[in-house]
Amino acid sequence: MNERQYAYAHRALTMLGDELTKRDVPAVLVVAEAGRPGLDVTDSRLRVRRVFVHPGFCWFYWGDQSDERVTCLRLGTAVERIAQATRDGWREGEQGELRIDLHRIVDAYRV
Repeated sequence: MNERQYAYAHRALTMLGDELTKRDVPAVLVVAEAGRPGLDVTDSRLRVRRVFVHPGFCWFYWGDQSDERVTCLRLGTAVERIAQATRDGWREGEQGELRIDLHRIVDAYRV
């Protein structure tokens, strides 16, 4: 993660964490593997999932399923979606990792 992406992700997760905390959703900013920022968020069953930022798509995500991501561009919507997910409880099983390599996508369309 380059410096600008790190700064963007850190700022977005800090704002998200502040808003979740205001809604009584436990959220703690952490540094994950490879130094990337994450937000440990606890659900109603006291299970923790780590929320990350995908800077290329401007997503907050907490797994690899399509319903485990939300846009960063509308913070209020993101906060409500994640707060609802914590009330419902994180899905069972291990947290999937969303890996989308934009460089590979771009390379596929080069002429």
